[in-house]
Amino acid sequence: MLYLSQVLGSTVENVQHERIGRLIDVLVATAMHEAPVFPRALLIEGEEDQPWRVPAEVLERHDGQFRLLIPVAELTVYTEEASEETSLAHHVLDKQVIDVERKKAVRVNDICFDDHWRILGVDNSNLGLIRRLAPHWLLGGMSQQLPATLIPWDQVELLGHQVTPTPGTHLSRSPSGQLAELHPADIAEIVQQLTPHEGARIIEGLDTETAADTMEEMDTERQRHILENIQSERAADILETMEPDEAADLLARLPEERAQELLNLMTPEESEEVQELLEYEDNTAGGLMTTEYLTLNQTRTVADALTAIRQDIQENDVRIAYIYCVADELQDEQHILGVISLWELLAALPTQPLQELMETDVITVQPDSSPHEVAEIMAKYNLLAVPVVSSEGILEGIVTVDDALDVLLPPEKRHRQNRMY
Repeated sequence: MLYLSQVLGSTVENVQHERIGRLIDVLVATAMHEAPVFPRALLIEGEEDQPWRVPAEVLERHDGQFRLLIPVAELTVYTEEASEETSLAHHVLDKQVIDVERKKAVRVNDICFDDHWRILGVDNSNLGLIRRLAPHWLLGGMSQQLPATLIPWDQVELLGHQVTPTPGTHLSRSPSGQLAELHPADIAEIVQQLTPHEGARIIEGLDTETAADTMEEMDTERQRHILENIQSERAADILETMEPDEAADLLARLPEERAQELLNLMTPEESEEVQELLEYEDNTAGGLMTTEYLTLNQTRTVADALTAIRQDIQENDVRIAYIYCVADELQDEQHILGVISLWELLAALPTQPLQELMETDVITVQPDSSPHEVAEIMAKYNLLAVPVVSSEGILEGIVTVDDALDVLLPPEKRHRQNRMY
């Protein structure tokens, strides 16, 4: 086995046993999707500080030194500006990476190769740190032990090196692609362990829906720091996909100029919906509510309602616990006539009119109701959502149970819960 810490700085000789330089780096492809992974090249620094790019197969290792099997004249001069590769010495060693299997950020103390330069994994153990500090002769056989905590390379996501996107594009590099397959709550927990800049790179590399779901799993303060490190166009796309109440809460904590910039970049429909929510104070039912709900005419049938729910899920990814019955579902201002739970719809006959099923004694709160009052009402009546109506009885939005319960927790314990419906 080889360890990066042990080969960096090693002397490189030619076939005549003359010193030509020292090994200074190992380069791998920036996009790594499949295992096994071998270095693209090694870097040798010549006597005049000239870096040469060297294929691994033309270097022979013996007694801690390397021998170049081809003439120096055949080597290619390395220029970092033209490289689309990741430097293990500068972009990975001593940097944070993601252990996808354990769903956590870890620090790389060393990198392990087999004798053919195949990358086995990263070592974040204390032994990996000691191996770099103590002389090779002092460690003896310990220096060649495979650490029990070696993280296989195909379970590692890199953070240290990112390709700078051109205007109008966003970062999409994902070495293994495994991070995007994790649950958004797990990705959010990983992002919490990183700096805002590193976290932003993770979020930018996800598809928009996963990025939005992940942002919703974070506390608002962390969301704010992440958004400040994301390109404006990309940030607007993510905000559009987030729940309107979540997006409004986040924008309310941004500087006014930045918030307005992002609102202008959002689609008019989504922007208007979020701006309506921004008019309410944070610590009120209006500040907690979302405008994603479903109203239907009371004369509609159960079959119509189930079709509308299915369409809402497919088109808007909205999971609802109740539908609210009104006189005219096309009106902008609506008064609630009744409410029906999804479970009642599933148990009813398809041809049954909604007005025969709806509960007319609808529990509601007003926009200026306190969050604790909202939570108490929902607990008292065992509700999964409660409508927010104006003093004139007009439906403004709904507060869902996850948002209501969140306000009862102390700030340090608040963590975005998964949508219950």
